[in-house]
Amino acid sequence: MTKIMSAPVQGASEDAMSMLQYVHDFGGKKVLFVMASPSEYGPHLQAMFKPLITGIGPVEAAVVVSAVLADLSMRGALPDLVVSLGSAGSAKLVQTEIYQAVNVGYRDMDASALGYAKGQTPSADFPIIIPLPYHIPGIASASLSTGANIVTGSAYNDIDADMVDMESFAILRTCQRFAVPLIGLRGISDGDEAVKQVSDWTRYLHIIDEKLAQAVRLLEAAMLQSTLVKTTGHPDPGLYKADLERTVPLTVKSGD
Repeated sequence: MTKIMSAPVQGASEDAMSMLQYVHDFGGKKVLFVMASPSEYGPHLQAMFKPLITGIGPVEAAVVVSAVLADLSMRGALPDLVVSLGSAGSAKLVQTEIYQAVNVGYRDMDASALGYAKGQTPSADFPIIIPLPYHIPGIASASLSTGANIVTGSAYNDIDADMVDMESFAILRTCQRFAVPLIGLRGISDGDEAVKQVSDWTRYLHIIDEKLAQAVRLLEAAMLQSTLVKTTGHPDPGLYKADLERTVPLTVKSGD
């Protein structure tokens, strides 16, 4: 696949171009790729697209993605799809393999002292576990938990999800605010052993980079061939916002 380039917009200001550079023509749609760290952005992905790099953790992800989507919204240039991709930890999934997130929860939220279930945001109108709207044929699925901590060792026993990351829930909630659907792709970088130093996280990133590039090609093919599957029973991506009514549906086939 040739490198995906975003076309310059004639007459756009420098500020506008700084945001529009991250929106790519991809699979017949406008797509924003989001990653947390340059360490995850290896040569295979570099040959394909330029991602929005947010920084690590849910706060940085929420701040940066919110700012970019707000700017694009004001310019009438919101993407049709956001793809969040990078690494994840897991004590049960295969190391270096790629998984698409079928749903995402927020493990940092704990208002159980007030009678709420762990993971439930008080007074919020969204569920504890939020399903993602699309399935890419040919890529294994897994549940995902987002939080601000590095999970290692026995800490996995307290998490009811297949894999963990530090950004996806924040990105998902931001996307819902702007009625833009999200796809999450994660390569398992650690979790089979205790994480004690940075190299325990980075040791497989070069392999994950290559495999994520393959997954992105599968996504592009599914979009072009209209084989991207709409998850059965998934709510409309704009369900949780009240003031924006924009939706640009992808061409998909219905799930079984």
